[in-house]
Amino acid sequence: MTQTKSKQKTIGILTGGGDVPGLNPAIRAVTLRAIREGYRVIGIKNGWKGLISIDPSKPLEDQDYCMLLDEQLVNRIGRTGGTFLHSSRTKADKVPLINIPDHLTNKYKEDYNDLTDEAISNIKYIGIDYLIPIGGDDTLSYAVRLHKAGIKLIAIPKTMDGDVPGTEYCIGFSTCVTRTIELTQALRTCAGSHERFLVLEVFGRNAGFSALLPTVGGAADRCVIPEYPFNIEHLTELMVKDRKNNPSHYSVVLVSEGATFNGSDIIYQSMEADEFGHRKLGGIGELVGQQLRKISPKFNNGKEINVINQRLGYLVRSGHPDALDTIVPTAYANLALDLIRKDIYGRMVCIHDGQYSHISIEAVKKDVNGESTKRVNVEKFYDTNRYRPKYEYIIGEPLLILTRD
Repeated sequence: MTQTKSKQKTIGILTGGGDVPGLNPAIRAVTLRAIREGYRVIGIKNGWKGLISIDPSKPLEDQDYCMLLDEQLVNRIGRTGGTFLHSSRTKADKVPLINIPDHLTNKYKEDYNDLTDEAISNIKYIGIDYLIPIGGDDTLSYAVRLHKAGIKLIAIPKTMDGDVPGTEYCIGFSTCVTRTIELTQALRTCAGSHERFLVLEVFGRNAGFSALLPTVGGAADRCVIPEYPFNIEHLTELMVKDRKNNPSHYSVVLVSEGATFNGSDIIYQSMEADEFGHRKLGGIGELVGQQLRKISPKFNNGKEINVINQRLGYLVRSGHPDALDTIVPTAYANLALDLIRKDIYGRMVCIHDGQYSHISIEAVKKDVNGESTKRVNVEKFYDTNRYRPKYEYIIGEPLLILTRD
């Protein structure tokens, strides 16, 4: 139904979780299309944290966590990385006492507090008719909660890990893979100059797409992923063989941060968890490097091979978006507006069978540990003996070997 100026409706938009390139193009596209069709657009800053922090005792223009978006503002940011609306890892139904907004400290006293009533109240206070949250499975799992509470929303999937269930593509993934390939190729000069192993740790808590796809693109000789515990001795044997076959005498492995040795646990940087229960990962790449060096004499005529260790980390999620992460966010934004125009809500825009589509927001499911249910299909796409991607019989498979579920 076409909106008229006499009954202007409001669209709210927010970004949650980790930043990725492609968020600003999505914000820009939503805003430009919405304004052109007569909507008002409110940007909510800092994700779910911003939504629960709005103070209804203040007028809209005095709020710290929301702002009116216009064409001039969003046109400047559309080609940049990150999110100019800023982000947070806030879970609005599990807010620690220390993070309760100042104006609500007299109302909430528990160690962890459910502020969903505040979120809903603030949506109504701002006058938001439709909410567009952009985020990964954590951000969108809370969107499911709001959907069930009656809030009209259209979700846009985002994560550099590529693991939001229900879609073959998430904003940020292509740039992550592109950056990983670029950085790995650059680091080859160091590895080759010193004839070393190059061990690169990349993001990927539960899903190994961000290690697998760069390896498909030729960035590495081997990759180890969270879906399949690896044998370090076998990996060492493969890496020594790769090094021997390389005229420059070096070899490369990509290690997902959630990968594990046979019989070992995931490596955490600390025991502190965010509001979604996730502890910060990191360190498996360093351990892999240490073990490769230690075991290498067994397969290298008794001689130890030195290692270059590098955690790519935030480098792969920084800077401007690549082509795909400029085009897909724009398409997702316009698809969201198509649905809003028809008063369709409770959906997540997605790519299914290579085509733009939409699916119930409730497709964003969690497993028993509260983690995303989307994983690399090891049987189809990962050679567990060679620790490499498999390419056989891919007719009918998605373009980027990212399954929908």
